[in-house]
Amino acid sequence: MSRTPEAHFDAVAAALGARGHETLSPLEAASRGAVLAADVTAVREQPAFDNSQMDGYAVGSTQARTARVGATIAAGDDPATAYPEGLGNTAVPIMTGAKLPEGTHAVIPVERCEPAEFLAEGETVRLPATEDGVFVRRAGSDIAAGDVLARAGAQVTPALVGALASQGIDKVNVVRAGRIVIVTGGAEVAHAPQQAGTATIPDANGPMLRALAARHGIEVAAHVRTSDEPDVLREKVRAAIAEHQPDAVVTSGGISHGKFEVVRLAFPEGWYGHVSQQPGGPQGLSACDGVPVIGLPGNPISTLVSFRLYVAPLLGHAPAMLRAPLACAVAGIEGREQFLRGRVEEGVVRPIGGASSHLLAQGAAAQCLIRVPAGAELAAGELVSVYPL
Repeated sequence: MSRTPEAHFDAVAAALGARGHETLSPLEAASRGAVLAADVTAVREQPAFDNSQMDGYAVGSTQARTARVGATIAAGDDPATAYPEGLGNTAVPIMTGAKLPEGTHAVIPVERCEPAEFLAEGETVRLPATEDGVFVRRAGSDIAAGDVLARAGAQVTPALVGALASQGIDKVNVVRAGRIVIVTGGAEVAHAPQQAGTATIPDANGPMLRALAARHGIEVAAHVRTSDEPDVLREKVRAAIAEHQPDAVVTSGGISHGKFEVVRLAFPEGWYGHVSQQPGGPQGLSACDGVPVIGLPGNPISTLVSFRLYVAPLLGHAPAMLRAPLACAVAGIEGREQFLRGRVEEGVVRPIGGASSHLLAQGAAAQCLIRVPAGAELAAGELVSVYPL
């Protein structure tokens, strides 16, 4: 039985169900790469008052003229103290960010005046002509109270942390980070590099899955290592589920049609089949004690590609797909969507390394996956879908 990548994504999403929410400080949310679970609205207008964009003279007229210099307003000063009736015809020395006196029409940078320096109160300065509103930050010009500051689904970035802090918002409702148990191994996989022998290999997928989870904001609650004994694996996974209460179990390998497909034998109830893609054709979706078991293929690149497509966006966060021009011609595979490893350089995306799913070293420098439609013949410059890693 074969599925499209989109159909398999939908099946995994349905098995996982809706993610829960949690309340975090903006800083903690940003450190986790969390996304908002609900819109955040501004509690007050911003800026909260008209203020100066420059160090200069606040003026009530835009005409060129000579004016008397008034009392200086520094950032944090209330201009109503020195100018209870507004600034009138006075040239008011004002610093960047300071609240403007009533009646201010513009701010003239000090370097444009004659002399090009701040003068003492009572002295006379020559002001050039200007335009209304120049270098004036009007109250509410950034955002009005009640306006949406950030939409649900937006990632909490450092810039958003700053915007929230400027509003005095110290808690946000975010989508809870997914929590998984990972399963890697097989009789051919050594649990430690020094244990690898003439017919066994080190466990590359375990560390890679941990790194992928960390990159996409997913918590790894436990790592189960398996041999080719399905009964042993099933009991280990059941124990991990009971102890850690994960959202899902993510396995690597053991789901195809071989004699020792340990994951498929341990969790036979579910769907095991092919997704029309390369790499990562074999996929599985089953359950253990009510927890979804997402079966990824075992070749390292297939594991990486499948995690990015079917785990990262559903249990964590993944950068949005984008479109970019190809740096060179690419031919697709008949009947299967292909996900090539690539890099975006100078505005174009270029495949790197071979296409085979075992070529982990050749894909180590990849920044993204390039989706090549089944059977496509793409020329250099054509737009393709790109999935940042």
